[in-house]
Amino acid sequence: MLLTILAFLLSCLPAPAASPTRALRLETPPTPLPDTLRATGPDSLVQAQCPGYATLRVGRLLFVGNSVSREVVLRAELDFREGDSLTAATLGRRLEANRRRLFNLQLFHQVLVQAVCREGELTLLYSVQERWYTFPIPIFSLADRNFRSWLDRPDRWQRVDYGLHVVRRNFRGRNEQLLGNLQLGFNRKYELFYEAPGYGRRRRVGFGAGYSYYRSHALDYATVNDRLRNLRQEDAFPIERQYATVGLRWRRTVQFLASLDAAYHYERVSDSVLYYNPNYFLNGSRREYLEFSFVNTLNQRNTFAYPLTGQYAQLAVSYRAFLGNRTPDNLTVRARYSRYVALGGPFYYAVGATGQFRVARALAYPDRRALGYEVLVRGYDAYVVDGRHLGLLQQGLTYRLLDLGKLRLNGVPSTRFNTIPLVFYLNTFADVGYVRQRSVPVANQLPNRLLASAGVALHLVTYYDWVFTLEYARNREQQGGFFFRTQFPI
Repeated sequence: MLLTILAFLLSCLPAPAASPTRALRLETPPTPLPDTLRATGPDSLVQAQCPGYATLRVGRLLFVGNSVSREVVLRAELDFREGDSLTAATLGRRLEANRRRLFNLQLFHQVLVQAVCREGELTLLYSVQERWYTFPIPIFSLADRNFRSWLDRPDRWQRVDYGLHVVRRNFRGRNEQLLGNLQLGFNRKYELFYEAPGYGRRRRVGFGAGYSYYRSHALDYATVNDRLRNLRQEDAFPIERQYATVGLRWRRTVQFLASLDAAYHYERVSDSVLYYNPNYFLNGSRREYLEFSFVNTLNQRNTFAYPLTGQYAQLAVSYRAFLGNRTPDNLTVRARYSRYVALGGPFYYAVGATGQFRVARALAYPDRRALGYEVLVRGYDAYVVDGRHLGLLQQGLTYRLLDLGKLRLNGVPSTRFNTIPLVFYLNTFADVGYVRQRSVPVANQLPNRLLASAGVALHLVTYYDWVFTLEYARNREQQGGFFFRTQFPI
C-alpha cells in the first residue's frame, strides 16, 4: 500500500525535461552517473563518412587523458581489438557498452568515446578524466557510546582512537590497490592489504594478500533481547584477532570476477569473556583455523555506485577448518541476486534477494551472525539476529527527483575536485527477512520470526562513488526511526 500511494504522489510531480534528440556522435555527454536509458544506435557521422558498409574494421584504438592509468589496463576491458570487424548496425551500442566498462573501473570521473571512419576503417578514441587516487584519512573517534558519556569520564583523553587510514587506488597505474591502517589508542588496529585484479596483457589472473592485527578494550560477547551485550575492560583487552590471507583472482572484465582465498586466523578472548559467555568459542579462550573461500561475481549493472538498470549476482562459499580438532568445522554458502529495471521516465525499480545456508555440528557465538551485520532488514538497525540460515528480500521504487549536473567550484584548480555532480532520488522501499535457528534463548524473539519493514528515503549521489541515504523506516514491531547510510541499499 505504501508503494502504491507514493508512486501515485510521485506521478503527479513534473518529470525532468527531456534533452533534445541529437545525431549520435558516439560521444556520451559528461553525466554524474550514466545509465542505460540513453538510446544508442548506428552513428550518423560514421554512416556519412563510410556509407554502404555493413561491417567496419577497427584500424586504430586511441586513449587520451590517462596520465596515470596504463593503456594495457584499459584495453583489457574492451571486447574488441585493432583488426576486428564491427557491425555498423550495432556500432553505437557496442561502443557505449565498452565505454561503461571503462567507467565502472571506478578510476575516472567520466569516459567519452568518439569514432571516425574512412573507407570502412574506424579510428576510435576513448577520452578519460582521471580521479584522485591517494586518500590519507585521519582516524579520531571516541571509545564511548556517545559524546556525553565520554565527556563525563575523568580519563576521557585516554579513551580515544587515533591514527591514519591510507588508501592508494590505481597503484602503479595498473588498477592495483594498497590499503593501510594504523590505529592507536583505546582500540588498536594494524593492517596492510594489497589487491591486484589482473596481470599481463589480457589482465586475466590477479593476486591479493593482506595481514591484520586487532585488539580492543570492548567486545560484544552475547545477544540478549535481540541486542548485543558489550564487555568493556579499561586495563585489559578482552579480544585479540589476527589473520593473514593470500588469494588468486580471475577476471574476464570488470563485470566478471572470481576469487579464491586461503587465510590463517588466530583469535583469543580474556577470561572475563568466558565468565559471561562460557561457550563464546565453544572450547576455551582461543582458537585457530584455516578459512578457504571462493567468490564468483557477475556485475552487469549500468553503474556500480548507484545502479538503475542491469543485474548483479554473487555466489560465496567459505569453509573453516579449525586446528586442534576441538571445534567442529563449518561451511557457509551465501548467494545474492539483484535486478534493476527502468519503468519509464524518471521511475526505476530494484529488487534483491539474499540467501545463506550454514552447515556445522555446532557453532561458536561469533559464527552465528545472520541479519543486522553485513545485511539487514531496514528498520531493525538496533537489533541483531543470530542463526544458521537466512533469507532476505528487498525492493524499492525510485524517482529521479533532481539532477543538478556538475557544480563548478571556482578557485579550485584541480579537475579532480573542482566539479561536484549532485543527483537526488526519492525512494520508497519494503523489506522482508527471516532467520532460521534450531535453539533460541528465551530472551531473543526475532529468530524464526518473519521480519518486515517499509519506509521512504532520500538518496544523494555525488562524486567518487559516494552515496548518502537518509531513511525513515517502520518495522513490523511498530517501531520507527530515521537512519543514515553511506551506500546503495540494494
